[in-house]
Amino acid sequence: MTAGGPVPGPDGRLRCPWGLSTADYVAYHDEEWGRPVHGDDALFERLCLEAFQSGLSWITILRRREGFRAAFAGFRIAEVARFGEADRERLLLDEGIIRNRAKIDATLANARLLADWSPGALDELIWSHAPDPGTRPAPRVFGDVPAVTDESTALSKALKKRGLRFIGPTTAYALMQACGLVDDHLEGCLARGGQG
Repeated sequence: MTAGGPVPGPDGRLRCPWGLSTADYVAYHDEEWGRPVHGDDALFERLCLEAFQSGLSWITILRRREGFRAAFAGFRIAEVARFGEADRERLLLDEGIIRNRAKIDATLANARLLADWSPGALDELIWSHAPDPGTRPAPRVFGDVPAVTDESTALSKALKKRGLRFIGPTTAYALMQACGLVDDHLEGCLARGGQG
């Protein structure tokens, strides 16, 4: 086992170290992170949650994810696009989410914009930026995992060019990791390659 590489969990199986840092992370690491996500609403949810995470720890978002889903109508784009001023005020008072005015406003604006896109367009745009998996070696230690890549920078620019807000290159890369566009589970991790 390489220093800084995967570590054995309580079941003896190797995982990325962050995947064992809290009990909440174990299932997320093993069953969700890095698995392919498709569908406009599902990707809108991940896009929103990654934006809300900006400047915070992911565990903060993960622990409030059900609150976010309840507050934002399950992240169904068509429904969030119809949110008005009363909904905005409700969200700003909702203790089940991160009450950041700029992030809430960006989520509502992004939903209104995406509601006018053709079905599947968000999925197609995001997945068009997935790098060829054969071009990236498996990271051996956490330090091998980048925070930004050329692909995430291009994805961020493509989304911003179409009017989406709160999606910089680092947020775009976190989205790519979470939604399986890249597999940043460490070499030897039980979840690498969608296993687990």
